Amino acid sequence: MRGFTLLEVMIALAITAGVLLTVISSVNYHLSRIAEDTEETTAVLLGRAKLEDPEFAKKTDTKGTFAPDHPDHKWEREISKTDIPGLNMIRFTVIWGNNSKRLSLVQYVPQNAQ
Repeated sequence: MRGFTLLEVMIALAITAGVLLTVISSVNYHLSRIAEDTEETTAVLLGRAKLEDPEFAKKTDTKGTFAPDHPDHKWEREISKTDIPGLNMIRFTVIWGNNSKRLSLVQYVPQNAQ
């Protein structure tokens, strides 16, 4: 007689199931990391674009949104003086995910540049 015994088939199926579960959970983890990285990249690009906009530097608003393109992203700006005379620090925070995720960008600018 040729073929596999029931025990050999059951062991092969158990090993296959273990490998498949490991692969599926690994793919799921990496897909979630990609989604998080995409969100963070979007937040950085939105923040940098806002900080580099000359019209935005003239405004005195401290909070706002990125609507209509990104209505779920909000921003906050805080300007404070540094220990170095004539230099201000701008902390620009991008908020998303129902206020659960934040990313801050810091920029140093001369006081007369705002």
